[in-house]
Amino acid sequence: MRIDIDSYREIIDTLTRNKSRSFLTGFGVFWGVFMLVALMGAGQGVKEKLYSNFDGFAQNTVIIGADPTSKPYKGFRKGRSWYMEYKDVDRLKQQVPELDAVAPILMGRGSTAYYGDQKTTPRIQGAVPEMVNIITPKIYYGRFINEMDIQEQRKVCVIGKKIYKDLFKEGGDPCGKKIRVDSTYYEVVGVDYSSGGISIGGRSEERITIPITLMQAAFNRGNAVDIIAATGRPGVLMSKITPRIRATVARAHYIDPTDEQGVFVFNTELMFQLINNLFKGVNVLIWLVGLGTLLAGAIGVSNIMMVTVKERTTEIGIRRAIGATPKMILSQIISESIVLTLVAGMSGILFAVMILQMLEMANTEDGIVNTHFQVGFWTAIFCAFVVSTLGLLAGLAPAARAMSIKPVDAMRDE
Repeated sequence: MRIDIDSYREIIDTLTRNKSRSFLTGFGVFWGVFMLVALMGAGQGVKEKLYSNFDGFAQNTVIIGADPTSKPYKGFRKGRSWYMEYKDVDRLKQQVPELDAVAPILMGRGSTAYYGDQKTTPRIQGAVPEMVNIITPKIYYGRFINEMDIQEQRKVCVIGKKIYKDLFKEGGDPCGKKIRVDSTYYEVVGVDYSSGGISIGGRSEERITIPITLMQAAFNRGNAVDIIAATGRPGVLMSKITPRIRATVARAHYIDPTDEQGVFVFNTELMFQLINNLFKGVNVLIWLVGLGTLLAGAIGVSNIMMVTVKERTTEIGIRRAIGATPKMILSQIISESIVLTLVAGMSGILFAVMILQMLEMANTEDGIVNTHFQVGFWTAIFCAFVVSTLGLLAGLAPAARAMSIKPVDAMRDE
């Protein structure tokens, strides 16, 4: 469809001839596109915000813990307290080959940390390097615990975001500086900016992580392990191997392999599936609401264009009389419909993007965007394509009405 400069001027003149009507008609399309884009961006932000509660967790993770038994087994009464040990890590690696990373975790009691005249109350956690494959830290400065730290029981630590801000109020890289936790000094080797997340040994931002071997010696924990976290190999469904994981740990400690309370196994795979299914439904609802509102706006455009065609009956008849072809009339009416819907639709996209950008800026801390509310580029392009298509469809009926006008009927109408 070829449109020259004169055609553009005529389209603009026609649309601005009745500004109120054009504005109110375009507002329906504007609001429909705004609702669609804003809801999609907001839905993405809410989803990301919800997922931040499991920040850094691999989706195929199991967390194994020891609770009092709920069933008697081999002469032991129910209600017996027990604890896992470091050998359970090797048992799981050997007897459940579907597991990928297996990491023991020790949790310490509340302590007090000092740096200069600043102090805070962190939670202490003993960890191994494999933890990064299970709970990925957001390292802002430095690094995480490595193998040499474990082997040599180095007095090093990775501090959470809140601990960093409480102790190092002047900011800057704290790596290489030493903090005192109770009566022991530790060298800071990293700052973890993770926030939220599944709570293991306290919130990540309020936690100090040290090598697990150091914690075993410093806190006189021996071979005890509080929690074991593990991930499955690609393609492995953790729900299928959960009973075998429980049985492997249970048998070594004379616990009924079916005792789900005694050997607590938390499977994040099921939780992530539930969230994914929830947001699939939410996305479908967003598209239904947005496209429904857009369709209502397009119908409004079509109705107004029908009124415009009726008002211009004489003008169209005269054009036909002096040689205008049906194709020229069709092109004119459809172009007016497309321009009206496209201008209104693009305005709706821009306004929605601006609102989403403001939400994103409000969720930015230390230059890091905590939650992304923006829609993707191709999503915006698709919305523009949908608007253009609706504009084309909205102009078909008025264009067909205009093409059916005959010069004689136009003169009679005059």
